[in-house]
Amino acid sequence: MDKYVIDRGEPLRGTAFISGSKNAASCPLMCAILLAETPTVLENVPDLRDIRSMKLVLEHLNARVEHGNNRLVIDPTDFDTDWVPYEMMSQMRASMYAFGPMIARQRRAAVSKPGGCNIGSRPIDLHLKGFRALGVEMVERAGYVHARHNGMVGSEMSLLGANGPSVGATCNVLMAAALAQGRTIIHGAAREPEVQELARFLNAMGARISGIGSATLTIDGVESLHGTTWRVMPDRIEAATFAVAALITDGDLLLRGVDPGDMGATLTELLRWGAEITVMQEDQALRVRRMPGQTPEPLDLVTGPFPELATDVQPLFAALLGITPGLSRIEDRIYQDRFLYLAELNRLGGQFAQVGNAATIRGVRGYDGAAIMASDLRAGAALTLAALAARGQSTVRRIYHVERGYEQFERKLAALGARIRREAEAEATPRPPAPWEDARESAMGLAAVADEVAPA
Repeated sequence: MDKYVIDRGEPLRGTAFISGSKNAASCPLMCAILLAETPTVLENVPDLRDIRSMKLVLEHLNARVEHGNNRLVIDPTDFDTDWVPYEMMSQMRASMYAFGPMIARQRRAAVSKPGGCNIGSRPIDLHLKGFRALGVEMVERAGYVHARHNGMVGSEMSLLGANGPSVGATCNVLMAAALAQGRTIIHGAAREPEVQELARFLNAMGARISGIGSATLTIDGVESLHGTTWRVMPDRIEAATFAVAALITDGDLLLRGVDPGDMGATLTELLRWGAEITVMQEDQALRVRRMPGQTPEPLDLVTGPFPELATDVQPLFAALLGITPGLSRIEDRIYQDRFLYLAELNRLGGQFAQVGNAATIRGVRGYDGAAIMASDLRAGAALTLAALAARGQSTVRRIYHVERGYEQFERKLAALGARIRREAEAEATPRPPAPWEDARESAMGLAAVADEVAPA
């Protein structure tokens, strides 16, 4: 395994080019192509571990996939397999998105109950509820979910769960309903930009979906779908990551290839924090830096379904608020167990505590370099950003999590001035030097060292 080795450098400056959306391409769009009877071309596809994992799933289902130069050509002509094994589902939860197309095209399907990032329970009950409403018989046995039907019929249903709308269930049922007989109406549908992207993509393939962007989707089933050529939307979470990278390092970045309209809640909270954000909608660009002469403000944040603040950005905000004076709080109403990374930020000298599904954050003067470990995709990105702002050297381990969702992350950061490199993981961590063994700190004296690292 590899790791990032990061030294504190100069503030990040320059232009960051944002890739296509991981959450759109690797999950619903690649699987939706299985619904068509002719090939599809996807452009602006990021080169990610999740994309390669989904490619293996599609090939297991006997689709032909060509991947290169941020482009995918997928031919579903020979798609004839009706199951996804445990080994694939345990590596990538997004394999669940193949369930709807398998049910629609093969009339029967079996998938292992999914695994995925270590951020808490993510049940599939709403997926099953939606399929049953379409007339699909569902049975759970031996760790697999089995489905079969003799013809799906449109129905009216609600996919609103205890934690709000389900993105996965909305996408899965939307795909299946596109080929069902008659009309399907989904109430409590997820409104995330990636769901809207799927609906528009399906319409380009010949589906009849209305209400896109609202909480009620209407699908009039068609007999068949055809392939198309589609450019994947910008990745709003990667854009948020580089926006925070600019602020946490006191830098100045121009983000190109973004859709500011998809980032409303994130940009609002960054402005409240003290960011200066210039939106260039026509150029699909944002300029992000700290507001000159303004002291950053602590925040009280709550994540929720779109258009509220996305759960995927809460670790990024936590890293930023960890060195923001005052007391901040983040409540996550989507995934209650998404705070495993707090212990790692504390290793950098932060003052973070979890109470239930919320984190309290007392800002410190700065982070100190340390060896830290990513527990999931967004946590890994947040820890990397915190390390960029830390005094001394840090190492971020288990970066394979980061590579699931960020294309050439360390190279993009290095091009902006970050002192970050990739190294093979050593077998053991060497003993760190004591503070008084460093010549500079020895001259300062232990009292000065203690004062330097004391919390604000």
